[in-house]
Amino acid sequence: MALLTSASAGSAQSARSDSPQKKGPNVKAAQALAKQKALEKRSKSYKLPMGELAIFTQQIASLLAAGLPLVQCLEALQDQTEDPVFRIVIRDVRADISQGNSFSSAVRKFPNSFNTLFVSMVEAGEASGGLAEILMKVAGYFESTVKLTKKVKSAMTYPIAVIGLAIALVNVLLIFVIPVFAAMFKDFGAKLPAPTQFLIDLSNFMKAWWWAIGLTAYGIYWGGGKFVATPNGRRTKDKFLVKAPIFGNLVHKIALSRFCRTYATLIRSGVPILRTLEIVSAASNKVQIEDACEEIAKHVSQGGQVSEVLAANEFFPPMMKHMVKAGESTGNVDGMMTKIADFYDVECEATVSALTSLIEPMLIVFLGVVVGGIVMAMFLPIFQLGAVAGGLQ
Repeated sequence: MALLTSASAGSAQSARSDSPQKKGPNVKAAQALAKQKALEKRSKSYKLPMGELAIFTQQIASLLAAGLPLVQCLEALQDQTEDPVFRIVIRDVRADISQGNSFSSAVRKFPNSFNTLFVSMVEAGEASGGLAEILMKVAGYFESTVKLTKKVKSAMTYPIAVIGLAIALVNVLLIFVIPVFAAMFKDFGAKLPAPTQFLIDLSNFMKAWWWAIGLTAYGIYWGGGKFVATPNGRRTKDKFLVKAPIFGNLVHKIALSRFCRTYATLIRSGVPILRTLEIVSAASNKVQIEDACEEIAKHVSQGGQVSEVLAANEFFPPMMKHMVKAGESTGNVDGMMTKIADFYDVECEATVSALTSLIEPMLIVFLGVVVGGIVMAMFLPIFQLGAVAGGLQ
């Protein structure tokens, strides 16, 4: 009986000791399954960065040009991509094509990953039989867009960082440093200079109402976002950006370059002009170009020419109007548009360089005036006391 009891106890102990080993793989499998489901859910609305899309387009165009079948190209790209969400997107596109669907219909199911321009160019490539060649052109377009965007962002990084540092420094001075001086000046019992008194009052206000300032700033940010999301707000924002001082000229040139390069790429690839105007309008992200594309589409459908609409629109400069008209007379509109895009890309680079050279000294002066003004205002009472003490002696 004792042997039986000890044996049963031993078997129960062994069962308890084995249960964690059995549960371990099950837990890991469940975690892996949950992670996979989360990635698949994200893939439906995954926003692929333009840089990643440019690399993907370049790679698939190179593989197709080498003679590999499309499914095999996608399989190779699926294996080598490091983005787990985009890997699922490529997998689903490859599975869709394996079932007999076209490449364009497969990528159209992921509008956030593959933009309208990419899908339309794939359609044009399938219709003409030159998918690899057209994708190579699209890759060049994406690469030029990414290059220009990076230059603009790099030029904006320095002033944004300096302004953010200045705001943080001023807040630290107002909230933590100035109250120390205020307590010291209170013991003097003398009337403070107006700049010093203003800074002390501002410091007291920020210490007492910092939460209201934060809520107000957030409310302005939230309300501005809601307003910009409306059609009237978006139109107001785009008009302001183009006419804004310092940066307005750069925004205008970038919009013109994108319009010309997108138009030239689509026309050269055999996309119909009305469809081209729809894609250019969607890719421009500017209401001025959207309105112009709508007018051009109506005018062209009635037998008119693109240059006639551009000549009547103030958004497009005279040089661009004359070059487009020359391209229409020679039957080389896409070539002229490419030259215009190249010209404005060079202009954008020159503008970015000029702005960078101009902004640096302006920011240094701004920091000197703000921080130096605060320091001088706080030491002004001490200087006055020193002058009084010297006079008494």
